Amino acid sequence: MWRIGRNDKQLLTMKNYIIAIDQSTSATKAMLFDESCHLLARQDREHKQHYPQAGYVEHDAEEIYRNTVDVIRAVVGTTDVRESNYTLCITNQRETAVVWDKHSGRPIGGAVVWQDTRGAEICRSLREAGHEALVRKRSGLLIDPNFSASGIKWLLDNVGGAREAARRGDLLMGTIDTWLVWKLTEGRVFATDTTNASRTMLFNIHTLDWDDDLLRLFDIPRQMLAEVRPCDALYGETTVEGTFGNPISIAGVLGDSHGALVGQMCFDEGTGKVTYGTGSSVMVNIGTRALPAPQGLVTSIGYTALGKTYYGYEGNIYSTGATLKWMADQMMLIDNPAATEAEATSVADNGGVYVVPAFAGLGAPWWRMNSKAGIVGMTFATSRAHIVRAALESIAYQIKDLTDVMSSGIGGKVSEICADGGPTKNKFLMQFQADLLQSAVVCTEVEDASALGAVVMNGFARGVWKTFDDVRPLRRVRQRIEPKPENEQMKALYEGWRMAVDRVTK
Repeated sequence: MWRIGRNDKQLLTMKNYIIAIDQSTSATKAMLFDESCHLLARQDREHKQHYPQAGYVEHDAEEIYRNTVDVIRAVVGTTDVRESNYTLCITNQRETAVVWDKHSGRPIGGAVVWQDTRGAEICRSLREAGHEALVRKRSGLLIDPNFSASGIKWLLDNVGGAREAARRGDLLMGTIDTWLVWKLTEGRVFATDTTNASRTMLFNIHTLDWDDDLLRLFDIPRQMLAEVRPCDALYGETTVEGTFGNPISIAGVLGDSHGALVGQMCFDEGTGKVTYGTGSSVMVNIGTRALPAPQGLVTSIGYTALGKTYYGYEGNIYSTGATLKWMADQMMLIDNPAATEAEATSVADNGGVYVVPAFAGLGAPWWRMNSKAGIVGMTFATSRAHIVRAALESIAYQIKDLTDVMSSGIGGKVSEICADGGPTKNKFLMQFQADLLQSAVVCTEVEDASALGAVVMNGFARGVWKTFDDVRPLRRVRQRIEPKPENEQMKALYEGWRMAVDRVTK
């Protein structure tokens, strides 16, 4: 272990670095940025996925913390530590939650991951009891085990002595950001930000405080919950277990999808981001009013910064990049997902074929969890290329499904979509997406938009930037795809998609 010391004279000549922790579902990354938002170095550590029984998905919160310390030390090792000044920011997987003993610092069980469904029966009972409207009005969310509250209630009800310890005030709970801040500050700071709080089903997105009625509904004591701060707040100081001789600040915290919204500079109402990954997250800035979400979507806090709270509509698609991986790994129709563009453009159109990728059901805005995937419209003339093209097109169709619903909620078309993720390099997909949406698709150079969003919040917290306009020029556009004029062919293709979805979901 090394220790990094400094004195006042050194501070005058030190280089300023921002270490962004991106703690995702599968790994923890530390990324080193300068104050021009250039990514200089990164280090990654995967953590183990635990599946104790069917429907249960857990992480070891202690392992995640150890990995966080390790990647910080590793990324700092890439710089001249004698002439550097550091600060830390965090973006994280959101709904995954930890309950721990505030005296020993030990979790009472595995972190309940957002994919975990052990709270499904709790959620079903609450829906049947007629609480859906209250939860949706206060939190902006659907009653669903995807969000933190039901998993926390399950832990309190099923871990021996947990319910009594919680009532005594001995237990704390939080999303991964809260856990990391608490650990990094050696228990001195117990805080979260508005975006992570808004994904728990316990937070009132209108009052910006924990909601007593929702806490009673899930029987969770308020004293377990962290102080809620803006995304661009200071969150304390840390030496990262002695890595730094003098404490460095933790400034800037927000959930990963919200980080991508900020990192893509979606500061104007009607602008949104699509993260093309295994699945796809679509979030659109709806301004400073918490508008009710259209059916199939949720309203979350987009980010809180510069003294204001901005809200967003969000929907999550389960299978986008996963569909291409399935074609490569399971069906062996292509060598790898990167080969889809050449295959798709080898035919003039999809030949009437549609792939509806409901491998794990259909997510927003359909919410048909029992549906199965299907390939619709094949004939003897159907080739491998038609199926590959149809699979690529299915990504764009699902994005349009969501953005159309979002547009209805804000009373106007989504003006621009900022895209990140590997599939943005697929020229066919990006042009098809723009044509289908009749909106520009902007592909930026940043591969880690969530981390960049945390860096922006860090800069706001420290006064490096004073306005959104100060940071807009830092967005580096790789490509802007303008839509071709709307035509009847695109309308017919989308109508065909809707008919295919209807066949699969019946």
